Amino acid sequence: MIRTCIFLGLCLVGYDVYAQAPALLHSEPDGMKALFDGKTLEGWSGDERLWSVREGVIHGETTEQNPATGNTFLIWQGGKVNDFELRLAFRCTATNNSGIQYRSKHIQEGNVRNAWVVRGYQHEIRNENSLPSVSGFIYDEGGKRGRMCLVGEKVVWEPSGKKILGSLINAEEYAKLFKLDDWNEVAIIAVGNKIQHFLNGQQIIEFTDAAPDLALSEGILALQLHAGKPMWVEFKDIRLKDMGQ
Repeated sequence: MIRTCIFLGLCLVGYDVYAQAPALLHSEPDGMKALFDGKTLEGWSGDERLWSVREGVIHGETTEQNPATGNTFLIWQGGKVNDFELRLAFRCTATNNSGIQYRSKHIQEGNVRNAWVVRGYQHEIRNENSLPSVSGFIYDEGGKRGRMCLVGEKVVWEPSGKKILGSLINAEEYAKLFKLDDWNEVAIIAVGNKIQHFLNGQQIIEFTDAAPDLALSEGILALQLHAGKPMWVEFKDIRLKDMGQ
């Protein structure tokens, strides 16, 4: 039976749109690998003017005197990953935004603005707690799909475009979950074409990329410093379970 449902002003034919209680993150699996030693940037590549290690965490910072020339990234040198679970913690200022790239590509040819340009799936990072411009949505960095899945959404992206199937968390719940001006814990789980983002142990998005010409099945990991207003962002406790090995 075909159902027509209304969600956020969109009419979706053929899908049940529903509110779904967000899942809690499972316990950390065996075999997680630390990607940051807490002392150096060994195993990472980025603009040394902008990235450093301070008090045991990765620190990225731009200033008016030392800006980023275009969005720039600290790229993990461990190779490509496909199916994986990534966990880390971050904090940042509210003057700009950052991101975590995965299943992405290092762009080294063409009209690039620096030596560390990355394109692909991005887990947005912001120091904001008012939807929709918050940490956790999926952005198509360097691509043409923009904000592919907002926080709270359960989405499938078909060849015809985005379809919203359900809701996982509302604005009030997110505001309580996110820790302003403090460390927040992220988990990203990607298996096949299904991606889940978790914030502080609670699922906040579910995204299925069913557009075969656009979906990304493997790629690199990287951390972003955004061009524009001066900002800083910090990362720690970065660990990876590569399910493709």
